[in-house]
Amino acid sequence: QTVSAEAFVDFRVLGKGGFGEVCACQRRTTGKMYANKRLNKKRLKKRQGYEAALVEKRILARVHSRFIVSLACAFQTKTDLCLVMTLMNGGDLRYHVYNVDEDNPGFPEPRAVFYTAQILLGLEHLHQHRIVYR
Repeated sequence: QTVSAEAFVDFRVLGKGGFGEVCACQRRTTGKMYANKRLNKKRLKKRQGYEAALVEKRILARVHSRFIVSLACAFQTKTDLCLVMTLMNGGDLRYHVYNVDEDNPGFPEPRAVFYTAQILLGLEHLHQHRIVYR
Protein backbone atom coordinates (compact mmCIF):
# COMPACT_ATOMS: atom_id res chain seq x y z
CA GLN A 1 0.00 0.00 0.00
CA THR A 2 1.41 3.38 -1.01
CA VAL A 3 2.00 5.84 1.82
CA SER A 4 2.89 9.52 1.52
CA ALA A 5 3.47 12.50 3.79
CA GLU A 6 -0.24 13.34 3.60
CA ALA A 7 -1.01 10.19 5.62
CA PHE A 8 0.58 11.75 8.74
CA VAL A 9 0.23 14.87 10.88
CA ASP A 10 3.53 16.05 12.40
CA PHE A 11 3.64 17.17 16.02
CA ARG A 12 6.77 18.23 17.86
CA VAL A 13 10.44 17.62 17.09
CA LEU A 14 11.85 14.78 19.22
CA GLY A 15 15.47 15.15 18.16
CA LYS A 16 17.86 16.45 15.53
CA GLY A 17 20.86 14.89 13.85
CA GLY A 18 23.37 15.47 11.11
CA PHE A 19 21.04 14.45 8.28
CA GLY A 20 17.68 15.68 9.55
CA GLU A 21 15.26 15.41 12.45
CA VAL A 22 12.83 13.06 14.15
CA CYS A 23 9.28 14.25 14.79
CA ALA A 24 6.37 12.68 16.60
CA CYS A 25 3.60 12.15 14.07
CA GLN A 26 0.11 10.67 13.96
CA ARG A 27 -1.44 8.51 11.25
CA ARG A 28 -4.54 10.32 10.03
CA THR A 29 -6.61 7.19 9.42
CA THR A 30 -5.88 5.36 12.69
CA GLY A 31 -4.73 8.04 15.12
CA LYS A 32 -1.70 5.91 16.04
CA MET A 33 1.47 7.79 17.03
CA TYR A 34 4.84 7.17 15.34
CA ALA A 35 8.29 8.72 15.08
CA ASN A 36 9.08 10.12 11.63
CA LYS A 37 12.80 10.32 10.88
CA ARG A 38 13.19 12.82 8.03
CA LEU A 39 16.55 12.65 6.29
CA ASN A 40 17.30 15.65 4.10
CA LYS A 41 18.25 14.47 0.58
CA LYS A 42 20.69 17.34 -0.04
CA ARG A 43 22.57 16.61 3.21
CA LEU A 44 22.62 12.88 2.44
CA LYS A 45 24.08 13.55 -1.00
CA LYS A 46 26.61 16.11 0.27
CA ARG A 47 27.87 13.80 3.04
CA GLN A 48 27.54 10.58 1.04
CA GLY A 49 24.93 9.16 3.43
CA TYR A 50 22.52 7.48 0.99
CA GLU A 51 23.99 4.01 1.48
CA ALA A 52 23.84 4.30 5.27
CA ALA A 53 20.20 5.47 5.08
CA LEU A 54 19.25 2.48 2.91
CA VAL A 55 21.06 0.07 5.24
CA GLU A 56 19.21 1.60 8.21
CA LYS A 57 15.89 1.17 6.40
CA ARG A 58 16.63 -2.50 5.63
CA ILE A 59 17.66 -3.23 9.21
CA LEU A 60 14.66 -1.47 10.76
CA ALA A 61 12.35 -3.43 8.45
CA ARG A 62 13.95 -6.75 9.54
CA VAL A 63 13.94 -6.35 13.32
CA HIS A 64 10.91 -6.92 15.51
CA SER A 65 11.84 -6.56 19.18
CA ARG A 66 10.32 -4.74 22.13
CA PHE A 67 13.74 -3.16 22.70
CA ILE A 68 14.43 -1.81 19.20
CA VAL A 69 12.30 0.54 17.13
CA SER A 70 10.96 -1.04 13.96
CA LEU A 71 9.96 0.41 10.61
CA ALA A 72 6.24 0.97 10.07
CA CYS A 73 6.66 2.44 6.57
CA ALA A 74 8.98 4.56 4.45
CA PHE A 75 8.33 7.18 1.78
CA GLN A 76 10.01 10.17 0.22
CA THR A 77 9.03 13.75 -0.41
CA LYS A 78 10.64 16.21 -2.76
CA THR A 79 13.22 17.14 -0.11
CA ASP A 80 13.34 14.25 2.40
CA LEU A 81 13.58 10.49 2.84
CA CYS A 82 11.17 9.54 5.65
CA LEU A 83 11.40 6.50 7.92
CA VAL A 84 8.25 6.14 10.02
CA MET A 85 9.04 4.02 13.09
CA THR A 86 7.40 2.81 16.25
CA LEU A 87 7.38 5.48 18.93
CA MET A 88 9.17 4.54 22.16
CA ASN A 89 7.96 6.50 25.18
CA GLY A 90 10.49 7.79 27.68
CA GLY A 91 13.00 9.27 25.28
CA ASP A 92 16.49 7.92 24.83
CA LEU A 93 19.02 7.01 27.47
CA ARG A 94 21.26 9.93 26.50
CA TYR A 95 18.64 12.36 27.86
CA HIS A 96 18.70 10.64 31.26
CA VAL A 97 22.50 10.42 31.33
CA TYR A 98 22.94 14.13 30.54
CA ASN A 99 20.24 15.06 33.05
CA VAL A 100 22.60 14.14 35.92
CA ASP A 101 23.54 16.94 38.34
CA GLU A 102 24.01 17.54 42.09
CA ASP A 103 20.30 17.10 42.78
CA ASN A 104 20.10 14.05 40.51
CA PRO A 105 23.47 12.26 40.93
CA GLY A 106 22.71 9.25 38.75
CA PHE A 107 20.71 6.07 38.51
CA PRO A 108 20.09 3.80 41.46
CA GLU A 109 21.68 0.40 40.76
CA PRO A 110 18.35 -1.44 40.09
CA ARG A 111 17.47 1.14 37.41
CA ALA A 112 20.93 0.84 35.81
CA VAL A 113 20.56 -2.96 35.77
CA PHE A 114 17.11 -2.61 34.15
CA TYR A 115 18.42 -0.34 31.36
CA THR A 116 21.46 -2.57 30.82
CA ALA A 117 19.23 -5.64 30.47
CA GLN A 118 17.09 -3.87 27.85
CA ILE A 119 20.16 -2.85 25.83
CA LEU A 120 21.55 -6.39 25.96
CA LEU A 121 18.24 -7.91 24.86
CA GLY A 122 18.14 -5.50 21.92
CA LEU A 123 21.72 -6.35 20.93
CA GLU A 124 20.99 -10.07 21.30
CA HIS A 125 18.04 -9.72 18.92
CA LEU A 126 20.24 -7.95 16.36
CA HIS A 127 22.93 -10.63 16.63
CA GLN A 128 20.33 -13.39 16.17
CA HIS A 129 19.54 -11.73 12.83
CA ARG A 130 23.28 -11.50 12.00
CA ILE A 131 23.26 -7.70 12.38
CA VAL A 132 26.22 -6.07 14.10
CA TYR A 133 25.52 -2.62 15.50
CA ARG A 134 28.45 -0.22 14.86
